[in-house]
Amino acid sequence: MQIDSAVVLAAGEGRRLRPLTRFRPKPMLPAGTRPILERVFDALIDAGVDDLHVVVGYRRDRVRNHFGPTYRDRTITYHTQKTQLGSGHALSQAADAVDDDFLVVNGDEVATTNAVERVIETHSRESVATLAVIEGEDSREYAGVELDGGRRVTTLDETPEPGAYGLFNAGVYAFGPSVFSEIEATPQTNGERALSDTLVRLVERTGSVCGVRVDSPRAKATYPWDLLELAAVSLEGPTTDETGAGRETAVADSASVHEDATLRPPVAVADDAVVEAGAVVGPDVALGANTTVAAGSTLVRCMIDQDTRVGENTTLLDTVTGTGVEIAAGVTVPGGPGDVRIDTTVYEDRPLGAVVADRATVGGGATLAPGVLVGPEATVSPAATVRTNLEASTELRQ
Repeated sequence: MQIDSAVVLAAGEGRRLRPLTRFRPKPMLPAGTRPILERVFDALIDAGVDDLHVVVGYRRDRVRNHFGPTYRDRTITYHTQKTQLGSGHALSQAADAVDDDFLVVNGDEVATTNAVERVIETHSRESVATLAVIEGEDSREYAGVELDGGRRVTTLDETPEPGAYGLFNAGVYAFGPSVFSEIEATPQTNGERALSDTLVRLVERTGSVCGVRVDSPRAKATYPWDLLELAAVSLEGPTTDETGAGRETAVADSASVHEDATLRPPVAVADDAVVEAGAVVGPDVALGANTTVAAGSTLVRCMIDQDTRVGENTTLLDTVTGTGVEIAAGVTVPGGPGDVRIDTTVYEDRPLGAVVADRATVGGGATLAPGVLVGPEATVSPAATVRTNLEASTELRQ
């Protein structure tokens, strides 16, 4: 069937992505050289969706100011979730604006055009809901799915045990308008209404939830190291972006790459970025707009956000930066794996060298140990070694 409308859930803060979400919501974090939300919109539009609805909440002005009233000549309607009361509650904010079957996607993960198209093709008015399903390895991050041999979903398990499932929820849905009453009827958990709880109830009560297999990667921004995976996915996949990300080496027309620099694909270099002589960039590196990689530096598996400068003879491995970061000459980030502390939880052996958040400064000759998070507007003095997280607006001296 034809589906013209989509609701994108983009209200979340992303607490597990701190310190990168201090000043912006997680859908505005980069997937490669552009915000995740841009890539979500592209997938929807390329699949034939013309009516875009976005549920915003935390730092919502960052979304509104970036996109305005339209994107690629399609109207964007904004809906506000004033209090974070779950994904089901977020979707309900658009209830008065959609009166026919519609799509739902998350604003913090890269949806593919193929996945959206397959859900549209499969969904029918007889189905209460249709969801995209991917084959994959064991993962407690995504719900396990069982199909009855055809397309009917018989099990949707939000806490799958290792080895129990070979199919997982891919995060692209189609619903009829009746889903809003189903959300209202879903009991709250810890004061929130989760869309996943409604889906589980629909599977158990109605037997009218369909699943369609898609051959698409699922890359979601949940933790800081996920941005490295999002960058890698965006470098490999197709895009309509003028930087051409998706080809092996994508350099914007306004970027400057010295003839003595080396780009090891896949690499994307965005508008007005500069790569100086002797620098080695890649593989799996995305350089945002107006970034500079100075002479003699080496970057591997990095997501460098816009307006960031990397000084001479610096080595960055598995590194994520925010915007406006200053990394001086001779800095070393030896790369992951590392133990990453987020709030009170330590995640062991994660593929992260370091995070340097918005407008932080790292002095010349400093070293950042694997897994370190440097908060926004923090300062690392020259020659210092950072072994533990550095809070926002603080200074670490040698």
